[in-house]
Amino acid sequence: MSKRKMQPADLPAGECVSQLQEMLRQRLCHQQLPDRPEGVEAQHKHLLELLKRTSVHGESNSVLIVGPRGAGKTMLLKCVLRDLQEEKEAEKNLLQVHLNGLLQTDDRIALKEITRQLHLENVVGDKVFGSFAENLTFLLEALKKGDRSSSRPVLFVLDEFDLFAAHKNQTLLYNLLDVSQSAQAPIAVVGMTCRLDVLELLEKRVKSRFSHRQIHLLSNPTFAEYLGRVRTRLGLPDHFPDSRFAADWNASVETLCEDKSVEEVLRRHFHSSKDFRSLHMLLMLCLSRVSVAKPWIRPADLLEASRLSFADGEANMLHGLSILELCLIIAMKHLNDVYEGEPFNLQMVHNEFKKFLQRKSNSMYNFDQPVILKAFEHLQQLEMIRPVDSSSAKTQREFQLMRLMLDHSQIMEALQKYPQCPTEVKQWAMSAFG
Repeated sequence: MSKRKMQPADLPAGECVSQLQEMLRQRLCHQQLPDRPEGVEAQHKHLLELLKRTSVHGESNSVLIVGPRGAGKTMLLKCVLRDLQEEKEAEKNLLQVHLNGLLQTDDRIALKEITRQLHLENVVGDKVFGSFAENLTFLLEALKKGDRSSSRPVLFVLDEFDLFAAHKNQTLLYNLLDVSQSAQAPIAVVGMTCRLDVLELLEKRVKSRFSHRQIHLLSNPTFAEYLGRVRTRLGLPDHFPDSRFAADWNASVETLCEDKSVEEVLRRHFHSSKDFRSLHMLLMLCLSRVSVAKPWIRPADLLEASRLSFADGEANMLHGLSILELCLIIAMKHLNDVYEGEPFNLQMVHNEFKKFLQRKSNSMYNFDQPVILKAFEHLQQLEMIRPVDSSSAKTQREFQLMRLMLDHSQIMEALQKYPQCPTEVKQWAMSAFG
């Protein structure tokens, strides 16, 4: 990075660190969009042209943005919408409606949200509509300025698009795509999904009204590009208030990226997950360790951040279980070993636990049946065990077949770290795995 000819007076160290953290947090938490999305220039151009045709020329369109989680679907759309606002006509006329399949779980909720985002609550009032189609048509008609040619273009963004396909009769999707086909009003429907088979979920009548345009974000960066992202995400720009601090910080980032132990950690993350969202989370953990006393990210910080990000959540939950719950887990693992992974029920687990009690005269492990049932249900709530079949919910609870969702290494690690774990429980676990 080029240095300024006139360096400003140095800021206090605390202020430099505070501004550094604020700037990098905005960048890593996607609060600040990049000037140009990296590696998806063609997709950016395609989507921008598509939405421009709707917002400026009144042409209806539909498109799907498909890619795995963390691939940059939302970031791409936000960049396109930001660039679209530079068009005066689009900025003045384009209305946006953002729906999410996780929030708008049925068409009634979705329609209410569309009405709210278009600010048409007063227009709808107490009107009663016979169908979803009538309601949507009324909303779009209400947006017209007077004559048919002056309808305001509306952009519908459907995040988690595949979940809308689960709505009854896919009414919302059908009507939105039908409007986009019939030129009743200029609308663009943009769906975002991580399911590559999303078109297979659509009913025939819905699929026939979709344009079949798809934008795929299936980026497969090299490790050099991944390492380059670390440098660009952590680097400070020329306009940072204290240019001397910025130069020293950028030099420290360069030194960090050239460290062999850091390269090994980053390679491990690269081979585990190539999406940049998980990388940004790793860098955020490193950034949280920066302070006035430690103004640079050191290799040890990255190693600790990596350890935390790879921490096993299920194994950590085991540390908070009661002794009874831990004993039930050991009994389940013993059953898994004996019956080679076949499902089990509470009665089988209880019998296995009784065998352990018969070997021990200590009465501290004698629990009543309702207490054991309660502990078993708690393990199910924590999703450490799961029913084999949802239809088995009608079966009596003691005989409902379950599977253990933990493996040998997770249980053994938890036993080693469990606070004040009784010796006989550890010995039973070891004999069970022997």
